[in-house]
Order: sequence, then C-alpha cells, then structure tokens
Amino acid sequence: MSQLPDPVRQGIQRGWRVFGGALGPAPANIVCDVAIIGSGAGAGITAELLAKAGLQVVIIEEGPLKSSRDFNQKESEAYPSLYQESAARKTEDKAITILQGRCVGGSTTVNWTSSFRTPASTLQFWQDRFGLKDYGVDALAPYFDQAERRLNILPWLVAPNENNDLLRRGAAKLGIPAAAISRNVKGCWNLGSCGMGCPTNAKQSMLVTTIPAALDKGAQLLTETRAERFELSNGKVTALICRSVTSNGALAPVNRAQSAIKIVAKHYVLAGGAINSPAVLLRSGAPDPHGRLGERTFLHPVVMSSAVFEQKVEAWSGAPQSIYSDHFMDTQAIDGPMGYKLEAPPLHPVIFASTVPGMGQRQHDLLKSFPHNHTLLALLRDGFHEQAPGGKVRLRSDDSAVLDYALTDFVMDGGRRALLSMMEIQFAAGAQQVLPLHEMASPYTSWAEAREAVNRLPMKPMLTRVVSAHVMGGCGLAGTEAQGVTRPDGVHWQLENLSIHDGSIFPTSIGANPQLSVYGTVNRLAQGLAKRLTGQDVKLA
Repeated sequence: MSQLPDPVRQGIQRGWRVFGGALGPAPANIVCDVAIIGSGAGAGITAELLAKAGLQVVIIEEGPLKSSRDFNQKESEAYPSLYQESAARKTEDKAITILQGRCVGGSTTVNWTSSFRTPASTLQFWQDRFGLKDYGVDALAPYFDQAERRLNILPWLVAPNENNDLLRRGAAKLGIPAAAISRNVKGCWNLGSCGMGCPTNAKQSMLVTTIPAALDKGAQLLTETRAERFELSNGKVTALICRSVTSNGALAPVNRAQSAIKIVAKHYVLAGGAINSPAVLLRSGAPDPHGRLGERTFLHPVVMSSAVFEQKVEAWSGAPQSIYSDHFMDTQAIDGPMGYKLEAPPLHPVIFASTVPGMGQRQHDLLKSFPHNHTLLALLRDGFHEQAPGGKVRLRSDDSAVLDYALTDFVMDGGRRALLSMMEIQFAAGAQQVLPLHEMASPYTSWAEAREAVNRLPMKPMLTRVVSAHVMGGCGLAGTEAQGVTRPDGVHWQLENLSIHDGSIFPTSIGANPQLSVYGTVNRLAQGLAKRLTGQDVKLA
C-alpha cells in the first residue's frame, strides 16, 4: 500500500500552501476573503465551493496533516494522532466517551463511511418546532444529490462481512427489517480499518476530496493551529486569533513556532464541529441574548451488546458498517419514547478492551474470545422529547471545552429497551452467550435469562457503558433568534459576517449517522454564501 499514489504528498510537491508542524510556521498575520475554522465535513464542502467561486480561502485546522502513507492500521498510533484527546474525550461526569476526529479531514478521515440522508421525520420536526420552513425533503434533495455524486456515496453492493450479516440474519428470524448502508468509498479494499485512516485513499473523506480541490485553487491550509477566539466589534468579527500547537494539541513553545497568528477576513466560517465550535464562541464572548449558545448539544448516546458465536466473526475485517435496522426508530413516535437505530460496529483490540466491562480473569476470557465476538450498537435518538434535551458545552478553567450531558431516566429507559432488542437479535442469530455492556451484567446463555437480568439492572451513568461518535448541536439553526444561534441561511444571528457550517447547527440529533446530513445541508449553505459574497453560482458537482 505504501506504493500507492498519495494525493496529499503529491499536492505538497505541486506547491500547495500548507503551514504548521513539520511544514513550517504560518505567517503571523494573514489577510484573506474567508477564514474557515476546521477541515472536516462542513469545512471541506465550504472550502471547495468558496475557492471555486474565486475567493481567497484560509483553512485553520487544530490537528495534524496525515495522509495515506501514515495510515498503517495501528490503533496505538491512530488514536493519539487522529482523535480528540487520543480517542478518550469524555463528558464532564466521565459517563460518556466521545470519539471525534482531530486531523485534516476531521471525523471524515476516521469515520466508518456510513451515509444516510436526513430522515424526513427529522426535517418535519425542524419545520414544525424550529421554524425551518425551507428545510424539507424536496428542498434539500438537489444538495444531497450533488454531495452523493461528489463523494461517490452509493449503496454498498459487496456481501456484508459476518459481523454485519449476523445483524441481518438475527433480525430476519424475528421479522425485523434490515437494509444495506450506503458508503462514501471508491475502489474500497474492504480492509475494515476505516477508523484508523484509509491507507488506500478509497474513503472519499475531505482529506482526499474537497480539501485538495480547494488547495489546488489557491486556498491556504494552517495545520496544528488552534482557533482561540474572535475579536468582535459592532456586530461583526474583526479578526481571528489562533495559536500554534504541537501534534498532541499542547501549545507550541514560542521558541519553536510562531505562537500567535492573527487572521483578518471579510467573512468567517466556523466549522470546528459540535463542542469545539460553541467553545470558540464562548471564548470570544460572542453575543448570546437568549442563552442558546452551547445548549442542546446531542450525542446519539450509544449502548452496546457483545456476543460470542461458535464460528469466527473476525469483526475487524471487511466493511465496518454495512447493515442497519431502523425498526425501533420507525415504530416509535419521534417525540415519544426514545427510538434507536441498530448497527454492527467493527472491533479492534484496543477499542474493544477499553470498552467491555470487567478486569482480570473476566476480561481475559472476553479477549480470548475476541475472534468470535460480535457487537451490536444502538444509536439513541435524542433531542425530540423534553426529557432528552441534550447537553451543554462549557469552558473549563483553562478555556478548554467540555460537554455536560445528563443521562436522564428517559434516556436510560431507551438504553434498556435497546439492550433487550440487541440481545434478542443476537440470540436469534445463534449466539452462545451475550453480554450487555454494563458493569453489573454477566454473560447470559439464553434469551430468557438475559431478558430477566437486564430488566433488573440499574440503568445508571457509569454502570451502563455509553459512548458516542456523533456530536451535534450547540449552535442550532432556528427561524427566530430566540430559538437558536444560527439563522436558516447559516449566518450567526448577531454577527453578520460569521457563518456556522457544521453539525453544531442541527437543532436536534439526526436519528442517523450525520455525515451526509452535514454534507447536504452545508452544500446548500455554502452555495448561498458564495452567491452573496461573489454574485456567482457554484455547485459541488
């Protein structure tokens, strides 16, 4: 794989303007048309479109620039170098572990490629509750079409690996519908290590698509550069202050790199992702007259069930997520008891060992069965009920961001029902034993035993293992400034030259893996921004 073309290294050889880290310090002062904070899903789409419109674009990314030659399928290297807080970011009470990318391409570089359009029921809820009258299925369809063409998002036609097929087979025996997941890949080798960066450049992440396209059109990229705060005056952003950081996120010593960078732009785009985008505004003292900033931050809290099968599952091999079921979403009213989406995640040794409960002999036994292990996860749909209001982004004493997210009884009731559903499916698929990931659970050898035990478990934070890879909200869109931070056109309600283009603008969770929702929504917002700034019509594809 090391002999494959590396589009990032080729671009640097062609003369891309990239600074930071080993590529040298950024200029202390930069003037441009548009400064974009972040390089993930929203930032990448925006950068390509604005560069295509002829604007001078600067992209600011806190993480390092890594490319396919750096992606060696080693967890020990991938998590510290590609994820926020070494893949150990947690909520304030430590009850939820949050996986977010921290590298050029953001989470698109390390996600599992699952691509879903925003569900119609979610869009209808936004129209009804948040005044987003132009956010209907038909209005967004052309922008989703373009994103899917640009990023090669297509149904995955390869037969699912055993890990995913067990979900399909177990669900079928119970009469539960399941379907294939579309993926943003081109020439996929079916390796299964998507979460550690794609070593073959098959994943159509921002790292190999929109960011290179923008750089080829003259954009600048600042890596290992943290956006600290905006300078504000008279309802506008007047400058962005950034700091150089090391590859692990620590501030770079002044004697090693330029420590302060000032960027003056005509327009600014905040696309650092939920948690980080609200944090920039909080550090900046941004106006927040209705107390909406950082509020309603959602996670799709995930609970999991682990099973052991007689046959080898080898859940680390093959497309990581290719089968799903929305049965437990579709059978719940969107604003009723919490619904959940079922998927089969890939398993790798480090992330498996750090997620399953127990220690000593108990964990040894689990790890010994690793090749035979199968895990299901349930994405809980938060944000649609008053007892699932999400969390709040806050600043610690050192101005770093943290999310305070309460796992309410309402949320944990959804978690219990999800564990029961997943265990029943695993037993139907032939599992020898099933272990819901809960500190007080034991491996169960029958569905009847498991059902009785889980109905007795205390569904409490820290006892129930909860994780998340989908952070949304905190700068929500709304039709009135009293309801949100961001206008329907993506512009901040109180700062006229600041747009927000990432998952933080979603007023609820999506109810599906959110990357395509970001691509489609931001495609529309960025085209509108390009038109306002240049008078030009540009399209993604």
